[in-house]
Amino acid sequence: MAITAKMVKELREKTGAGMMDCKKALQETSGNMEEAIDFLRKKGASQAAKKADRIAAEGSTYIEVDNNTAALLEVNCETDFVTKNDTFKQLLQDLGSHIVVNKPGTVEEALQQNLQGTENTVESHINSIVATIGEKISLRRFAVLTKTDSDAFGAYLHMDGRIGALTLLEGTKDEEVAKDIAMHVAAANPTYVSREDVAEEEVNREREILKEQALSEGKPEKIIEKMVEGRLGKFFEQICLLDQNYVKDPDNKVEKYVANKGATVKAFVRYEVGEGMEKKEENFAEEVMSQMKN
Repeated sequence: MAITAKMVKELREKTGAGMMDCKKALQETSGNMEEAIDFLRKKGASQAAKKADRIAAEGSTYIEVDNNTAALLEVNCETDFVTKNDTFKQLLQDLGSHIVVNKPGTVEEALQQNLQGTENTVESHINSIVATIGEKISLRRFAVLTKTDSDAFGAYLHMDGRIGALTLLEGTKDEEVAKDIAMHVAAANPTYVSREDVAEEEVNREREILKEQALSEGKPEKIIEKMVEGRLGKFFEQICLLDQNYVKDPDNKVEKYVANKGATVKAFVRYEVGEGMEKKEENFAEEVMSQMKN
């Protein structure tokens, strides 16, 4: 029996399972909708769907390095407890290995690919872990960096992956130096590598704010421009990696430290678990009260 897009859509609406999972379920059951629902339940896909509306803002970052390719990824779950689970740790490794080999462009693309070394999609594999662990789990984001044989990756995970930082240094093969910069990135949380990476609009916006602040302080007009440029330097120190004081040697800028090693910073990625996500606020007292009323 031919499986139509309408049938896949209907099954997805009924179960909330992934599109490819629904298509496979219908193919396996010759288009029988009820049997397809049972098929998904047995595979754990529909269980995963039931958990889809939960908030998963905990989790872990993970770094996979394979020769000249490296990936930093964030996988979310509902509770910090799950990150200690061996099954969850294995999932991080499986996803990391898949991403460095297949280099998907987006999370959506990654989810539809067959997991490296298996016949199941990445999405199906995650759903099977959801069924096993009993929490919502999702691949939130990832970044892939590539280098030459003359460069070095720096990898650093802080607090068991609460923060992950990956750096790429050109002109050196010294992974320890690259790791030192990754540790700095994890601690200082820069936004850009250098001033040249900051959009002109952002710089002009900050310059206007600083000018208004100086005017409100009653500073003489003739020294305001000089003051603004001085304060703008502090702004760059906050957001630009190369302008920051190196955490291991505060008397040196990161740019100078790296240059002394004969290297330059090509790129970095920093993820902190759950940043920018809504987190569920638990109020134990209210929870107990609500249970007592029932």
